Order: sequence, then C-alpha cells, then structure tokens
Amino acid sequence: MSTESNTETNAGQITDLKEKVVQAIKLVYDPEIPVDVYELGLIYEITVYPVNNVYVLMTLTSPNCPSAEYIPTEVKDKIQQIQDINNVEVELTFDPPYSQDMMSEAAKLELGFL
Repeated sequence: MSTESNTETNAGQITDLKEKVVQAIKLVYDPEIPVDVYELGLIYEITVYPVNNVYVLMTLTSPNCPSAEYIPTEVKDKIQQIQDINNVEVELTFDPPYSQDMMSEAAKLELGFL
C-alpha cells in the first residue's frame, strides 16, 4: 500500500471514528433540558487523533449548572465505550459563553424557539 493510500485510509478511519464520537455524545442529555448536549451546541470542538485519542472541548449552559460534574464525565464515558478508542480528554470552557444561538435548528424546534 502506498503512503498516499495509507493517508487516505487513516483519514477515512478518523472520519468514521469522529462520527461515532458524535453519535456517542448525542446520548448525553442535560437533565433539565430534553435535548442532547450536541444539539444544544455545548460541544465546541471534537478532535480525533490518528492514534485514536479523542479531545473534546465543551461548555455548559451556565457556569453554575447543577450538572457541571456529571455532564462532562458522561460525555467522556460514552466516548470511551466506542471500540478502538484509546484515550479521551474532555476540557470544559466558558469562553465563549454559551448562548441559545449555539443550538441546532432541531434543538430550537424541540424547545419551542422556532
């Protein structure tokens, strides 16, 4: 297999793995809101590295969110359940601050904002 083919294969595997990560994150809900954290716009960045390590940068709806410890831990746990994932790092940030504008159309519709 050529180097170019290996690069394409790795890129395809990372894309597939990233989609699995997104699907895993969509299983996590803020207990006070009937919409998953991905559709709420709480996930700022997902990086899947070639060694199957995953980095997630996320926020919460508020710095005083009662689920502040629970939600990031659940995101990490769901991702770690994916086959072939090695290491998961979830970083919490409040910059930029969360706003309802970050929600997907589906989330806005679900919550009656549209």
